[in-house]
Amino acid sequence: MPDGVLHLSSLAGSPLLDSAGERLGRVDDVVARLDLADPLPPVIGLRASIGGRLLFVPANGIDRLEAGSAHTSTTKLNLAQFERRPGEVLLRSDVLGHSLINVNTARLVRAGEVELTHEDGAWRVAGIDPSLGARFRRLLPRRLRGDEGGHEEFVPWPELEPFVGHVPTSRLRLAHRRIAQLHPAQIADLVEAASHEEGEEILEAVGQDKELEADVFEELDDEHQLEFLDQRTDREIAAVLSRMASDDAADLLLEIKQERRLPVLDMLPPAKQRKIKGLLGYNPSTAGGVMSPDFVVVSRDATVSTAVAAARAHDIAPESLHTILLTDPEGLLSGMITAGELLRADPEQTLDAIAENSPPSVGAEAEVPEVARLMTDYNLVSLPVVDGDDRPIGIVSVDDILELMLPDDWRRRYGLARE
Repeated sequence: MPDGVLHLSSLAGSPLLDSAGERLGRVDDVVARLDLADPLPPVIGLRASIGGRLLFVPANGIDRLEAGSAHTSTTKLNLAQFERRPGEVLLRSDVLGHSLINVNTARLVRAGEVELTHEDGAWRVAGIDPSLGARFRRLLPRRLRGDEGGHEEFVPWPELEPFVGHVPTSRLRLAHRRIAQLHPAQIADLVEAASHEEGEEILEAVGQDKELEADVFEELDDEHQLEFLDQRTDREIAAVLSRMASDDAADLLLEIKQERRLPVLDMLPPAKQRKIKGLLGYNPSTAGGVMSPDFVVVSRDATVSTAVAAARAHDIAPESLHTILLTDPEGLLSGMITAGELLRADPEQTLDAIAENSPPSVGAEAEVPEVARLMTDYNLVSLPVVDGDDRPIGIVSVDDILELMLPDDWRRRYGLARE
């Protein structure tokens, strides 16, 4: 924590004195601007309670701030009623005691204390102390709080993203650019750890990138998926599902209210509809129920460069592109090759020369434990699923199996993203 800080709790509620030392009223709150590019938001003034009215004391009318009092540089103040302007945040009302996102750790932290620092002639928001000690200190009478020494913990403001969707008039929003730096699974953990209103604010920020929004919904547990889709229209739900992986979209479709399933399904693009309808025909505890119908397949006599081009042209998510399936002239599964093997091979080499022959595969009705056994025995990250004629119809990824094998409450058991 920087030297020379001032704890917000030691200033808010303290006497407001004029230049002659006479009491004018009390400091009700501290006003800062969070919508500026400045990494440490400037304090632009105080909200003061004087004679039963809430007035604004601008920063240029403040002589000094200190623990237990604020001093104006004049004996006269503008008596106009305080009105919050766009971009202004009340640190005591809107930040202190509220949750923020620590972007560095991808966890929620609660502002037990807000720290102010004086730099270059101006007061700025330096950061927060999220410790329990800071919260307890605020509950003590002012005379028992001690000096302005360091707290147990300190998180610099540049590492934080505040929730301010509850702020009236300004309606600031989480910075999509900063949230988008996190992995979709980290964002999903934040949503699950947050209150409903905070979760909505995260999803609203994420929603500026529709692909990222779909990735986050894939990572949410069933309960939270439904919580944040319930108030959306059928068309809005269909828009999310259309960008999700087909297997995840099929699972989510089954979770929404029955009377909404068909209308939502009918709003999906035709190709997506066909894939989802196909998946819905399988038992969820079988290979068909967990497989993805999105995979890359090329002819076994093609060259490495052809396979790479096919992978580039496919819209499958890069993190799911572990394996490329190979077929013979009749379209039957005859081999598979990993992305790593393609990278190491000569571009003009034929796949037939380097691919694994007679790869392990399962039928759509194979039980999940059997799928897991095969993937373990053959050390696979992906396993082909074939129909009765041995034609590839899907692929099971190791993450799908792991998710099924873990207990239902595994996220809560291993800790949510809240400190």
